Amino acid sequence: MKKVMIFGNGVSGNGAKKLVDLQGNEAIIVDDKSGISSEKAEKLLDDISLFIKSPGVPYNNLLKLCGEKGIEVIDEIELAYRYLKEKGLKTKIIAVTGSNGKTTVTSKIQELLSEAGLQTAFAGNIGKSFAELLVERSDLDCIVLECSSFQLENIKKFKPNISLIVNLSPDHLNRYEAVEDYYDTKLNIFKNQNLDDLFIVNLNDEKILERIENLKCRSFGVTISKNLEAAKCYYDGEYIIYDNKKIIKDSSLSLKGEHNIENILFIISVAKEFNISDEIIVNFLMKTKSLEHRMERFYKWNNTVFVNDSKGTNLESTKFAIEAYKGSVLICGGKDKGLPLEDLSKLIKENIEEVYLIGKMAGRLKDSLLAVGYSLEKINSLDTIEASIKELRKKIKDEEKIVLLSPSTSSFDQFKSFEERGEVFKKIVIENFEQGERL
Repeated sequence: MKKVMIFGNGVSGNGAKKLVDLQGNEAIIVDDKSGISSEKAEKLLDDISLFIKSPGVPYNNLLKLCGEKGIEVIDEIELAYRYLKEKGLKTKIIAVTGSNGKTTVTSKIQELLSEAGLQTAFAGNIGKSFAELLVERSDLDCIVLECSSFQLENIKKFKPNISLIVNLSPDHLNRYEAVEDYYDTKLNIFKNQNLDDLFIVNLNDEKILERIENLKCRSFGVTISKNLEAAKCYYDGEYIIYDNKKIIKDSSLSLKGEHNIENILFIISVAKEFNISDEIIVNFLMKTKSLEHRMERFYKWNNTVFVNDSKGTNLESTKFAIEAYKGSVLICGGKDKGLPLEDLSKLIKENIEEVYLIGKMAGRLKDSLLAVGYSLEKINSLDTIEASIKELRKKIKDEEKIVLLSPSTSSFDQFKSFEERGEVFKKIVIENFEQGERL
């Protein structure tokens, strides 16, 4: 029996423990709230054969000592992948990462493959952990795995059958010393792929194109507006085309906005790798719905529509939301990641009627808005979602408005997760704007 140390007892760490237990090994949980402390764990390292680091935990002295003692440090998805290969499971892995849209792409690929009759599930950064899913299901045709940069930091052998990076934009600079480090970590998703595997390239994204010169796997491109001649799947301004054949007209898509068209290019491309028919793909794309907390139109009161984009946890995602809902009232802010705010502030100035600032980032965002010439009269610094909604209730009458929650950053200064933030927003809206209509 081997002793395996697991740092962090959240979704990832708990899943890793279940898999370690299944393998007949002993799991030692390090967690200040529900396990032993890092300091106590340092004294146990001599007996440890493998160290599993959960994505969100810091690189502290415990990790440094592991390096000094030659203890291998891996992530939970690496542990699960090794188990899958050791057991000879035939489950294919579709790995999805990116700065924006990866949750939509991951979940919609899984939904479409399931609708086509395949036994599938998603895991990773959404849903269950990869390890827990393998403990519960060894019969799956494929797993669609959403991978954050944190989950890709300690990849050694992990090798998906299909991988893709939806897009790249600056994020998590409170974790990485430079944005290039963040981008390079994302590239780990395909570093072990070979000619048996596929990487789908976003030809619109220069940051990706600059970093894929040494691909060792098959690849093809998707694009919206440029490099059309090099793409296998692209949008020509009216139709989505795959392999020179028109698949669906943009007006027929249930998911609206250019960012969703980009997501759909990836969804179609993966489906085609599984030989799914055009008919099934088109029917799916005509009826599938937006994800909860992702530009979710959830409530209408008189002529005002409320949109929950709590999943907008970085600057680029909020830019997408603003472009989709120009002229809206924006509720924005949260944990301050230290990212530059000038571009977002300019976009707000050009497109947003009024802004309500919340959370730790509020002060810096207010300064940035004033610096680009946004009117002080349009800025409301009320700190919380609740205070913002109560103030809006006093102002809004019968006029047509969109109230958009798109924080542009993470929720951890005031909430446990973006899901909790979104649920709180919806609850407070419904409580304050009574007798409205759920959408």
